[in-house]
Amino acid sequence: MEHIVQKKCRSITKRHGVLHTLERIQILPVSLKAAWEFFSDPSNLCRITPHWLGFQITCSQPEPMYAGQILTYTVQALPGVRTAWITEITHVDKPFFFVDEQRMGPYAFWHHQHRFREQDRMVRMQDIVSYALPLGPIGELIHTLFVRRRLAAIFDYRQEVL
Repeated sequence: MEHIVQKKCRSITKRHGVLHTLERIQILPVSLKAAWEFFSDPSNLCRITPHWLGFQITCSQPEPMYAGQILTYTVQALPGVRTAWITEITHVDKPFFFVDEQRMGPYAFWHHQHRFREQDRMVRMQDIVSYALPLGPIGELIHTLFVRRRLAAIFDYRQEVL
């Protein structure tokens, strides 16, 4: 089961331009404990990220997740363009919820909520990604032509893998 929501809303600040939201809901045939153990381990991101994104963890082997944890990666933000991406785990409520926020990277703003709850002896996993691109109107054009579809494809891939 999959639920997709994409919305646009005007940001309060000009710096972030338009705030976009991608929401995905997926039912996983695993226990809440198993889901948490998998998704709270940053090293598993490589297993659920498409190879064409060129995703690589550049920090030492991550510890168990905790609020304040800094994680570093490199990604191919645009074809032929690699960039560093630094995120912070800002909230953790084991085994139900965690948030990662970009501190440096390809977006002007990135806030990703991961929510887990038991449902009929399975797990309902919900991703809510709020993001904005830099460069004002040029960033919005890049979003329309490329980023929106690419971000959706990343989450489509994750659904297939899981």
